[in-house]
Amino acid sequence: MRIITGSQRGKKLTALEGEQVRPTTDRVKESLFNILQFGIEGRRFLDLFAGSGQIGLEALSRGAGEAVFVDASRDSVKVLEKNVAATGFQDRSQIVPGDYAVFLAGNSKPFDIAFLDPPYRKGILQKALPLTARQMNPGGVILCEHPLGEELPERAGEFQRGKSYRYGKIMLTVYRREEEA
Repeated sequence: MRIITGSQRGKKLTALEGEQVRPTTDRVKESLFNILQFGIEGRRFLDLFAGSGQIGLEALSRGAGEAVFVDASRDSVKVLEKNVAATGFQDRSQIVPGDYAVFLAGNSKPFDIAFLDPPYRKGILQKALPLTARQMNPGGVILCEHPLGEELPERAGEFQRGKSYRYGKIMLTVYRREEEA
């Protein structure tokens, strides 16, 4: 696992091993950032269910102004801390160990981009989407990674489901405010 492009291009990242971990593939990661195109520079990025933090770190490498990483797993947070230090992004990173819902309920600074990749097929994504939608700036975008066949709601607060992209058994679905969709 590595940073694909930007200031830390080629930097190797550490990932947890085991069945519970499912790092985003380079193909899906590249596609995710192609969807965002040039909308990353200076933006506030939320990597919810961050795991190793590779998506938020990729965003920082590509010029995001700040990234907030949230994960409930202590093991993931330890790996995330190592990866943030290895990339040198400590000054633009905030690591939040804990439950996504508690974080979103207490967050007071909105995001421009949010990436959600919770454990699959547990209904977590459907619960996290409306909570995340309330934390977004106007013009914000929410990207969800989920398995093929998992149904996502048409709406999440003021956000409308947009295009979905398929990569084998993995889907990326984009949500934008209704007037921007």
